Amino acid sequence: MPAGPRRSDFPPRADPIAGKLCPPTMSMRPLDEMPDEVCRSIRTLFTDIDDTITTGGKIPPEAYSAVAAAREAGIAVVLVTGRPGGWCDHLARMWPVSAVVGENGALAFSCEDGRMRRIRAPREPGAAAKLALIREEVLREVPGCAVSADQAYREYDLAIDFREEVPPLPDEAIGRIVAVFSRHGATAKVSSIHVNGWFGDFDKLSMCRRACAELLGGALEPDRAVYLGDSPNDVPMFRAFPLSIGVANVREWVHRMECLPAFVTRAAGGQGFAEAVDRLLRAGRPPG
Repeated sequence: MPAGPRRSDFPPRADPIAGKLCPPTMSMRPLDEMPDEVCRSIRTLFTDIDDTITTGGKIPPEAYSAVAAAREAGIAVVLVTGRPGGWCDHLARMWPVSAVVGENGALAFSCEDGRMRRIRAPREPGAAAKLALIREEVLREVPGCAVSADQAYREYDLAIDFREEVPPLPDEAIGRIVAVFSRHGATAKVSSIHVNGWFGDFDKLSMCRRACAELLGGALEPDRAVYLGDSPNDVPMFRAFPLSIGVANVREWVHRMECLPAFVTRAAGGQGFAEAVDRLLRAGRPPG
Protein backbone atom coordinates (compact mmCIF):
# COMPACT_ATOMS: atom_id res chain seq x y z
CA MET A 1 0.00 0.00 0.00
CA PRO A 2 1.43 3.43 -0.89
CA ALA A 3 2.42 5.71 1.95
CA GLY A 4 -0.03 8.47 2.90
CA PRO A 5 0.74 12.09 2.13
CA ARG A 6 3.18 13.99 4.30
CA ARG A 7 2.64 17.58 5.38
CA SER A 8 5.49 18.52 3.05
CA ASP A 9 3.40 17.21 0.12
CA PHE A 10 0.99 20.14 0.49
CA PRO A 11 1.51 23.82 -0.46
CA PRO A 12 1.70 26.23 2.51
CA ARG A 13 -1.00 28.61 3.72
CA ALA A 14 -0.47 31.74 5.80
CA ASP A 15 -0.86 31.45 9.56
CA PRO A 16 -2.74 34.53 10.88
CA ILE A 17 -1.90 33.57 14.46
CA ALA A 18 1.88 33.68 14.22
CA GLY A 19 2.26 35.72 11.04
CA LYS A 20 4.17 32.93 9.31
CA LEU A 21 3.52 29.95 7.08
CA CYS A 22 1.58 27.06 8.56
CA PRO A 23 2.72 23.52 7.93
CA PRO A 24 1.59 22.85 4.36
CA THR A 25 -1.87 21.67 3.52
CA MET A 26 -4.37 21.39 0.69
CA SER A 27 -8.11 21.88 0.73
CA MET A 28 -10.91 19.32 0.78
CA ARG A 29 -8.85 16.16 0.56
CA PRO A 30 -10.55 12.92 1.66
CA LEU A 31 -10.15 12.50 5.41
CA ASP A 32 -8.66 9.03 4.95
CA GLU A 33 -5.60 10.74 3.44
CA MET A 34 -4.70 12.36 6.77
CA PRO A 35 -1.54 10.49 7.85
CA ASP A 36 -1.54 8.47 11.07
CA GLU A 37 1.38 10.42 12.50
CA VAL A 38 -0.55 13.66 11.99
CA CYS A 39 -3.64 12.19 13.69
CA ARG A 40 -1.52 11.13 16.66
CA SER A 41 -0.14 14.67 17.03
CA ILE A 42 -3.55 16.18 17.82
CA ARG A 43 -3.93 17.45 21.39
CA THR A 44 -6.98 19.72 21.00
CA LEU A 45 -10.14 19.31 18.94
CA PHE A 46 -12.03 22.52 18.22
CA THR A 47 -15.46 22.00 16.67
CA ASP A 48 -18.53 23.85 15.52
CA ILE A 49 -21.90 22.47 16.68
CA ASP A 50 -24.78 23.13 14.26
CA ASP A 51 -24.67 20.78 11.27
CA THR A 52 -21.20 19.65 12.39
CA ILE A 53 -22.07 17.73 15.57
CA THR A 54 -25.79 17.87 14.83
CA THR A 55 -27.78 16.32 12.01
CA GLY A 56 -31.14 17.87 11.20
CA GLY A 57 -30.98 19.90 14.40
CA LYS A 58 -30.42 16.89 16.67
CA ILE A 59 -27.25 15.37 18.14
CA PRO A 60 -26.96 11.75 16.98
CA PRO A 61 -25.78 9.31 19.66
CA GLU A 62 -22.59 8.52 17.76
CA ALA A 63 -21.63 12.20 17.68
CA TYR A 64 -22.05 12.72 21.43
CA SER A 65 -20.22 9.46 22.06
CA ALA A 66 -17.39 10.73 19.84
CA VAL A 67 -17.04 13.86 21.99
CA ALA A 68 -16.73 11.68 25.09
CA ALA A 69 -14.33 9.26 23.35
CA ALA A 70 -12.02 12.09 22.30
CA ARG A 71 -11.87 13.45 25.83
CA GLU A 72 -11.31 9.96 27.26
CA ALA A 73 -8.38 9.54 24.84
CA GLY A 74 -6.75 12.70 26.20
CA ILE A 75 -7.84 15.14 23.48
CA ALA A 76 -9.21 18.41 24.83
CA VAL A 77 -12.53 19.22 23.13
CA VAL A 78 -13.54 22.87 22.66
CA LEU A 79 -16.95 23.68 21.22
CA VAL A 80 -16.87 26.77 18.98
CA THR A 81 -20.31 28.00 18.01
CA GLY A 82 -22.52 30.89 16.98
CA ARG A 83 -25.05 29.82 19.60
CA PRO A 84 -25.87 32.18 22.50
CA GLY A 85 -24.12 32.64 25.80
CA GLY A 86 -27.03 31.08 27.68
CA TRP A 87 -26.60 27.86 25.76
CA CYS A 88 -22.83 27.92 26.25
CA ASP A 89 -23.16 28.07 30.03
CA HIS A 90 -25.21 24.87 29.89
CA LEU A 91 -22.86 23.16 27.42
CA ALA A 92 -19.78 23.97 29.49
CA ARG A 93 -21.43 22.54 32.62
CA MET A 94 -23.01 19.41 31.17
CA TRP A 95 -20.90 18.20 28.25
CA PRO A 96 -17.54 16.36 28.44
CA VAL A 97 -15.66 19.35 27.00
CA SER A 98 -12.82 21.57 28.14
CA ALA A 99 -14.35 24.88 27.02
CA VAL A 100 -17.11 26.44 24.93
CA VAL A 101 -16.63 29.51 22.71
CA GLY A 102 -19.95 31.13 21.86
CA GLU A 103 -21.64 33.87 19.86
CA ASN A 104 -18.99 33.57 17.15
CA GLY A 105 -16.22 34.52 19.56
CA ALA A 106 -17.85 37.03 21.91
CA LEU A 107 -17.40 34.85 24.99
CA ALA A 108 -15.95 31.61 26.31
CA PHE A 109 -16.82 29.41 29.29
CA SER A 110 -15.01 26.55 30.98
CA CYS A 111 -16.30 24.46 33.87
CA GLU A 112 -13.98 22.00 35.60
CA ASP A 113 -14.60 20.42 39.00
CA GLY A 114 -17.78 22.47 39.40
CA ARG A 115 -16.02 25.82 38.94
CA MET A 116 -17.21 27.98 36.04
CA ARG A 117 -14.82 30.49 34.51
CA ARG A 118 -15.92 33.02 31.89
CA ILE A 119 -14.20 35.48 29.57
CA ARG A 120 -15.86 38.02 27.29
CA ALA A 121 -14.85 40.33 24.47
CA PRO A 122 -15.04 44.10 25.05
CA ARG A 123 -18.47 45.55 24.35
CA GLU A 124 -18.81 48.31 21.76
CA PRO A 125 -20.81 51.27 23.12
CA GLY A 126 -24.20 51.67 21.51
CA ALA A 127 -24.14 48.23 19.90
CA ALA A 128 -27.56 47.18 21.23
CA ALA A 129 -29.33 50.20 19.75
CA LYS A 130 -27.64 49.74 16.38
CA LEU A 131 -28.55 46.05 16.29
CA ALA A 132 -32.17 46.92 17.11
CA LEU A 133 -32.26 49.18 14.05
CA ILE A 134 -30.71 46.45 11.88
CA ARG A 135 -33.29 44.00 13.19
CA GLU A 136 -36.16 46.23 12.03
CA GLU A 137 -34.63 46.75 8.61
CA VAL A 138 -33.86 43.08 7.98
CA LEU A 139 -37.36 41.96 8.89
CA ARG A 140 -38.84 44.66 6.67
CA GLU A 141 -36.57 44.11 3.66
CA VAL A 142 -36.18 40.31 3.62
CA PRO A 143 -39.54 38.54 3.72
CA GLY A 144 -39.49 35.06 5.20
CA CYS A 145 -36.65 35.51 7.66
CA ALA A 146 -37.11 35.83 11.41
CA VAL A 147 -35.20 36.72 14.53
CA SER A 148 -33.67 33.50 15.83
CA ALA A 149 -35.64 31.71 18.54
CA ASP A 150 -32.52 31.71 20.73
CA GLN A 151 -32.09 35.52 20.59
CA ALA A 152 -33.30 35.96 24.18
CA TYR A 153 -30.20 34.15 25.44
CA ARG A 154 -27.68 36.22 23.47
CA GLU A 155 -25.39 38.87 24.95
CA TYR A 156 -23.61 40.40 21.94
CA ASP A 157 -25.10 39.59 18.56
CA LEU A 158 -28.27 39.53 16.51
CA ALA A 159 -29.11 36.20 14.87
CA ILE A 160 -31.42 36.12 11.86
CA ASP A 161 -32.94 32.75 11.07
CA PHE A 162 -33.06 31.81 7.39
CA ARG A 163 -33.77 28.10 7.71
CA GLU A 164 -33.83 26.76 11.25
CA GLU A 165 -37.47 27.49 12.18
CA VAL A 166 -38.52 29.18 8.93
CA PRO A 167 -38.78 27.65 5.46
CA PRO A 168 -35.31 27.78 3.82
CA LEU A 169 -34.58 31.07 2.05
CA PRO A 170 -32.66 31.27 -1.24
CA ASP A 171 -29.03 32.32 -1.35
CA GLU A 172 -30.02 35.72 -2.73
CA ALA A 173 -32.08 36.43 0.40
CA ILE A 174 -29.20 35.42 2.65
CA GLY A 175 -27.05 37.91 0.76
CA ARG A 176 -29.60 40.68 1.38
CA ILE A 177 -29.57 39.95 5.12
CA VAL A 178 -25.78 40.23 5.12
CA ALA A 179 -25.99 43.48 3.13
CA VAL A 180 -28.19 45.14 5.78
CA PHE A 181 -25.67 44.34 8.51
CA SER A 182 -22.80 45.51 6.31
CA ARG A 183 -24.27 48.90 5.42
CA HIS A 184 -24.49 49.67 9.15
CA GLY A 185 -20.84 48.71 9.67
CA ALA A 186 -21.57 45.48 11.53
CA THR A 187 -19.70 42.23 11.07
CA ALA A 188 -21.97 39.58 9.55
CA LYS A 189 -21.25 35.84 9.33
CA VAL A 190 -23.31 33.16 7.65
CA SER A 191 -23.76 29.84 9.43
CA SER A 192 -25.74 26.88 8.15
CA ILE A 193 -28.95 28.25 9.72
CA HIS A 194 -28.46 31.91 10.73
CA VAL A 195 -26.84 35.16 9.75
CA ASN A 196 -25.15 36.46 12.88
CA GLY A 197 -24.18 40.12 13.11
CA TRP A 198 -22.38 42.15 15.74
CA PHE A 199 -20.30 45.21 16.52
CA GLY A 200 -16.89 44.51 18.01
CA ASP A 201 -13.46 43.22 17.15
CA PHE A 202 -13.80 39.47 17.72
CA ASP A 203 -14.40 36.23 15.88
CA LYS A 204 -14.16 32.52 16.59
CA LEU A 205 -10.39 32.46 16.16
CA SER A 206 -9.60 35.43 18.41
CA MET A 207 -11.65 34.01 21.29
CA CYS A 208 -10.17 30.53 20.84
CA ARG A 209 -6.76 32.10 21.33
CA ARG A 210 -7.96 33.79 24.53
CA ALA A 211 -9.70 30.63 25.76
CA CYS A 212 -6.52 28.61 25.38
CA ALA A 213 -4.42 31.21 27.19
CA GLU A 214 -6.88 32.26 29.91
CA LEU A 215 -8.97 29.14 30.52
CA LEU A 216 -6.88 26.17 29.40
CA GLY A 217 -3.46 27.37 30.49
CA GLY A 218 -1.51 27.44 27.24
CA ALA A 219 -1.14 29.05 23.85
CA LEU A 220 -3.24 27.91 20.91
CA GLU A 221 -1.07 25.56 18.85
CA PRO A 222 -2.59 25.11 15.37
CA ASP A 223 0.01 22.46 14.52
CA ARG A 224 -1.23 20.23 17.38
CA ALA A 225 -4.94 20.86 16.95
CA VAL A 226 -7.76 20.20 14.49
CA TYR A 227 -10.86 22.23 13.71
CA LEU A 228 -14.14 20.75 12.45
CA GLY A 229 -16.82 22.88 10.80
CA ASP A 230 -19.31 23.18 7.98
CA SER A 231 -20.06 26.77 6.93
CA PRO A 232 -18.76 30.28 6.12
CA ASN A 233 -18.50 31.44 9.73
CA ASP A 234 -15.85 28.75 10.19
CA VAL A 235 -13.51 30.34 7.62
CA PRO A 236 -11.22 32.06 10.19
CA MET A 237 -10.67 28.66 11.77
CA PHE A 238 -10.22 26.80 8.48
CA ARG A 239 -7.61 29.40 7.52
CA ALA A 240 -5.74 29.15 10.82
CA PHE A 241 -5.64 25.38 11.25
CA PRO A 242 -3.59 23.38 8.74
CA LEU A 243 -5.47 20.28 9.90
CA SER A 244 -8.99 21.62 9.53
CA ILE A 245 -11.78 19.19 8.61
CA GLY A 246 -15.12 19.91 6.99
CA VAL A 247 -18.04 17.55 7.38
CA ALA A 248 -19.45 16.60 3.97
CA ASN A 249 -22.23 19.21 3.97
CA VAL A 250 -19.58 21.97 3.85
CA ARG A 251 -19.76 21.56 0.07
CA GLU A 252 -23.08 23.42 0.11
CA TRP A 253 -21.31 26.60 1.21
CA VAL A 254 -18.05 26.68 -0.75
CA HIS A 255 -19.33 29.55 -2.92
CA ARG A 256 -19.40 31.76 0.21
CA MET A 257 -16.02 30.68 1.63
CA GLU A 258 -12.65 32.32 1.02
CA CYS A 259 -10.79 29.40 2.57
CA LEU A 260 -11.77 25.72 2.56
CA PRO A 261 -10.98 23.00 5.12
CA ALA A 262 -7.93 20.88 4.48
CA PHE A 263 -9.85 17.60 4.66
CA VAL A 264 -13.48 16.52 4.27
CA THR A 265 -15.45 13.59 5.67
CA ARG A 266 -17.60 11.20 3.67
CA ALA A 267 -20.61 11.64 5.96
CA ALA A 268 -22.49 14.83 6.75
CA GLY A 269 -23.34 16.45 10.08
CA GLY A 270 -22.97 14.48 13.29
CA GLN A 271 -22.12 11.28 11.44
CA GLY A 272 -19.26 13.14 9.76
CA PHE A 273 -18.08 14.41 13.14
CA ALA A 274 -18.06 10.85 14.49
CA GLU A 275 -16.15 9.73 11.38
CA ALA A 276 -13.51 12.42 12.00
CA VAL A 277 -13.01 11.50 15.66
CA ASP A 278 -12.81 7.82 14.73
CA ARG A 279 -10.08 8.67 12.19
CA LEU A 280 -8.04 10.46 14.84
CA LEU A 281 -8.41 7.68 17.41
CA ARG A 282 -7.79 4.78 15.01
CA ALA A 283 -4.29 6.11 14.50
CA GLY A 284 -3.57 5.50 18.18
CA ARG A 285 -2.41 7.96 20.77
CA PRO A 286 1.20 8.80 21.59
CA PRO A 287 2.58 7.29 24.79
CA GLY A 288 2.19 9.39 27.89
